Amino acid sequence: MSEKISFTEDRLAKAKEIIARYPAGKQKSALLPLLHLAQEQFGWVSAATMDYVASLLDIAPIEVYEVATFYTMFHLEPVGKHVIEYCRTGPCCTMGGEEVYDHLKNKLGVKANETT
Repeated sequence: MSEKISFTEDRLAKAKEIIARYPAGKQKSALLPLLHLAQEQFGWVSAATMDYVASLLDIAPIEVYEVATFYTMFHLEPVGKHVIEYCRTGPCCTMGGEEVYDHLKNKLGVKANETT
């Protein structure tokens, strides 16, 4: 049996407010804000959560999956209380980003994608 996912009353009202910003037939434009709202409530975006968001927007679940898996800001698995992300672009690495990242891993005793 799949888990029942739903927004709290306050978040559902916020979701409806967000969806109402867009013209009829363009409700998919609310997808990113609703995914953020979902992640804020649940801590991550499960398949059941993506299905729920799809139902709110009256779109196919695959449309939500495509977006949620494309953006790294959405956590598709449970994460710790605090998530540390760092920039891997050339300019950040040139300015010492890799050293900062290595220091954090050593200080926390974790590797990439691990939780303390």
